[in-house]
Amino acid sequence: MRVLRLGEGEEVELFDGKGKTLRCRFADGTPVPSGAVEEHGRPAPSITLFACVTKGSRWDWTIEKATELGVSRIVPVVSARTIVRIAAGERAAKRERWLRIAEDAARQSDAKWVPEILEATGFGEALALAAKSRCFAGALTDPRPKPLLEEVLAAEESEDYSVFIGPEGDFTPEELSMLLEVSTPASFGASVLRAETAAIYAISVLVAAKRK
Repeated sequence: MRVLRLGEGEEVELFDGKGKTLRCRFADGTPVPSGAVEEHGRPAPSITLFACVTKGSRWDWTIEKATELGVSRIVPVVSARTIVRIAAGERAAKRERWLRIAEDAARQSDAKWVPEILEATGFGEALALAAKSRCFAGALTDPRPKPLLEEVLAAEESEDYSVFIGPEGDFTPEELSMLLEVSTPASFGASVLRAETAAIYAISVLVAAKRK
């Protein structure tokens, strides 16, 4: 607030990342509440992004944009071909850093909720979580799957949707077989998308088709 040099009488909105906001007016350099705490329901339905961790700033960008689009949860996945390997002892610290990125993105985009972010999760554990939702997978099969939008629009209504995005090196045949047991494969178009682009494309489709 000091950096922005807010002037006397200007207003800001404080938020807790869990749906509560409070408008405050600056008086004598102190934020004074100008109303009551407001509660905003979590966007429905719930949308979870399961995504294999990508390198460096690409993963940070994925968290940022997924937060702006309003995902409910982000599950960072470490699969057989995921380039980024995260030691067990580093996972808590990594998660804290990812949460800070999400919090900053929520502030910038006026989001009332910060998504839940799990610690880096193994492929098998991620599949068990994905099985609890109506999951769509960015996976090419033979024959070629239907477009994602078509699959999403045809899907029965659910309280929980998710999308599962693979690593730069794609899923192994064994992983793909396991994934197809709990998800619907879908095409993301004729172009070959980077992993982070595929994630944002899929979230955008789900939000546009299913969010009320």
